This record gives sequence, C-alpha cells and structure tokens, in this order.
Amino acid sequence: MSTTQQYSLFINGDWMQSKGGERLTIRSPATGETIATVADATDADVDRAVEAAQAAFPAWSRRTALERADCLLRLNELMQRDREHLARLLTKEVGKPIREARGEIDFAIQLNRFAAENARRIEGDIVPGSRPGEKILIEKLPHGVIGGITAWNFPAALLARKVAPAIAAGNTIVLKPHELTPITSLEIGKLIAEAGIPPGVVNILSGGIRTGERLVTHPAVKLITMTGSTRAGKQIMAAAAPTLKEVRLELGGKAPFIVLADADLELAATAAVEARFLNAGQVCTANERTYVHEAVYDRFLELVTKKIKAMKVGDPDDETTDMGPKVSKVEVEKVDAMVSKAVQQGAKVHIGGGRLTGGLYDQGHFYQPTLLTGVTHQMEIVHAEVFGPVVSVLKIKNFDEALEFANDSNYGLSAYLFTKDIGVLMRTSAELNFGEIYVNRTNGEAPQGFHHGYGDSGLGGEDGKYGLEAYVRTKTIYLNA
Repeated sequence: MSTTQQYSLFINGDWMQSKGGERLTIRSPATGETIATVADATDADVDRAVEAAQAAFPAWSRRTALERADCLLRLNELMQRDREHLARLLTKEVGKPIREARGEIDFAIQLNRFAAENARRIEGDIVPGSRPGEKILIEKLPHGVIGGITAWNFPAALLARKVAPAIAAGNTIVLKPHELTPITSLEIGKLIAEAGIPPGVVNILSGGIRTGERLVTHPAVKLITMTGSTRAGKQIMAAAAPTLKEVRLELGGKAPFIVLADADLELAATAAVEARFLNAGQVCTANERTYVHEAVYDRFLELVTKKIKAMKVGDPDDETTDMGPKVSKVEVEKVDAMVSKAVQQGAKVHIGGGRLTGGLYDQGHFYQPTLLTGVTHQMEIVHAEVFGPVVSVLKIKNFDEALEFANDSNYGLSAYLFTKDIGVLMRTSAELNFGEIYVNRTNGEAPQGFHHGYGDSGLGGEDGKYGLEAYVRTKTIYLNA
C-alpha cells in the first residue's frame, strides 16, 4: 500500500469526504512511517451516517433472515479472496506478526459465518394466555440503528464481532474503529459495498474521541456496543445515560493463569507463553498473572524461560517473527513504567525488562519479552492491567490459595487452569469468578461460545447465540381473536 493512501468516510454505501476536512495520520508501529491518512469525522459526519442507517433500516429489517445471511456469506467470499491483502494491512497498522494477522482475518470470517448461519435461529416464544383462547407471543425484533466502537488490537475481528450479528438480526450499524487502526476496517467497507449489502446498512467512520462521543450520545442510536478499556467503557456508559441507550461493553481483563502440581507442565508452559505474548500481550484475555504450585515452580520457570528466550522479536512482515511491536509509544512507556515500579517494589527481572534498541527497534515501539519473578500478590503489577509482553510468576501452596488470589480482582473476564484433578475442575465452575475459563489450553474464543466478563471487564457479551441475542429486543403481544 502506498504511504500516501488516503481514506474517506464510508457512508450510505459511498465514500464521502468529512465536512470538517481534518485528517488523521496513521503510522506503522514497527517503522514509524506514515502508511495512510484518514478522515477525522465530525458531528455532522456522524449525523449523516446515522441518518443513512435510519433510512436503510425499514427495508433491511423486512428482508428475510436468509437474505441477510446471504449478504454476509458473499462478504466472506470476498474476505477470503482478499485474505492476504487484509492481513498485510493489519500487520502494517497494528504491528502484529503476519501469521497472527492471517489468523485474525480467519477468525473474522468465522464470526461472519456464525452470524449468517444463525440468523434464522433467533427465536421467540408462544405461551398460554390468562384468558380463554388467548396466546402470548414473545417476539425478538431488531433494535434499529446500532453504534459500534472497536479497539485497536483486533480491528478486523472486532468489526466482524459487531457488524455481523447486528445486521444478521436486522439492524443497521454505524461503526467507529479506533483512531490508531482504522485502515483494515475501511478496506472491509469496500468489500461490504462489493458484496451487495445495501447502502446505509453498514457505515464506517474514522475519527477520534469526538467522533465516538457524538455516536454514543446521538438520540437515534438505540444500542452502543463497544470494545476497549475499562476507563473508556465507564465514560461511554455515563455519556449514554441521558438517552437511556442499551450499552454492551467488552472491556479489560486481568486473567489469572493457575498451574497446579499435577499439571502437564509442557502444555502449561507453552500456553503461558502463547497467552501472554500473542499480539505483544495486547489481548484482553492474556495471561496477566501466573500462579504456579510451589512443587513445580522451578521446573515450570525453566520451561517458560527456555520458550521466551527462543522467541524472535522484530519485523512483523517476516514469516518467522514471533512478536512485533506494541501499537504506540504511549503503550510502550506505560508497560516500561509498570515493570520499573514492580522492580522498585521487590520483583526480579528474570528476562527482558526494558525497551529493545538498535536498528529496526529504534524506529518502532518494541519492548523485550519480559519475565518477572519474586512477585507478590500485593504488587501493583498483579492488579493493574499490563496489556503488554510481561509475565509475572507467583508461587502458590494449593488451589485454595490460587482461588483467593485469582478472585481478588476488579476484573472478571478470563482465567486459565491447568490440572488433571476432576475435583478441582468441578469446583472451578462455582468458585472461579470469571466469565470465561480456559482449562488445559491457551486462549482464543470460539464463535459459538460466549465471550463475556464480570465487574470491570464489562457488561453483556459477544459471540454465540447469547451474543446474537444482544442485537434484538423483546416485544410481547397478548393475542386474542
């Protein structure tokens, strides 16, 4: 892609210039070079997009579920055709290794497919009435115009996670990708038009905080679905309150990774590394704090150390690269400050512990894969979300202590458990307070699952039949002849 590539706003099936004329510069996290400029949507632009979505809603919602599904399946064919192109764009704007970028495009396609396959499975109920001959119909109907806001770490997957179920259920949507990573989303906008999805059904607006604020507060938007930080989620919830919108928030996480004495240590060590360093640790379900039974601590540490030292950090376009840069200078500085504070509080740097320098590293936002030992449960790094390539390892005496530590968190998105003890596994369901638990495996949600958390990790959830239900509202009809 040319470094002078310019993108407009995708509104009503067409490409439109912003009414304000301002533009945002998108730079590669790996090289610092300018890779594109995008429009910075104004309030007037948001209004145009919402109006287009409103106008498209009546006809789109009246289409059969099969017709809406066919549109998504055509989009999938085009995404599969352009898979490598889209993956290369992800690598440029996010900095994730090309192998991971291809995996993200594949997951986006899976999310589209699930929504398409289940558009005809949105069910209501017919229940007996309270009067002779009466039937009570409980219907599931689309909301109307949806406002979607996505994070920078998985632009393509998060677009699919919101757009696919929204339009499969009969809604229309205005989507705002993160200002750091809008390019892949806008490119998918081209495919949405090519797939024959009617104008106005999907609108994509690049822009900053102001763009998101107008979308959240617009009175015609009926539901906001947002993926991002807990801080931003709380701001969105407050901003949506005056118009009493329904709000679905997928926010941060602080996943505990529990390894018990009977665990398959090779499997656990591999998963610990994969679940921490995927996308340079910029994953809400990442292994944020690792609790290892004292009986296997030394062996586990040995295995993890070996795996981390074998990682290749560098050019994300290189097929052999295991980890690329973080998305921005601000993110690198945040992680570096958290590691420094942990060391001040008594943690030991076993591997890494600082920025990478020299050559390519000086141009981008690279941080060393880092392993901290001597960490205690009281340290800040055990409680604040790192969102970076840092493994903190703590010793535990037994599962009860692991549970106590794991549940001592404001977050409740994901957790990991490695054990062969069926009794422990049975306790996990009731006692480990997280919405998503990975048992004897690394992270990675399934489209047919339900991705959701408790507490500061958000409200509602995504994926599967329960995620699809977020995009419909319930209407009850007392039917009498």
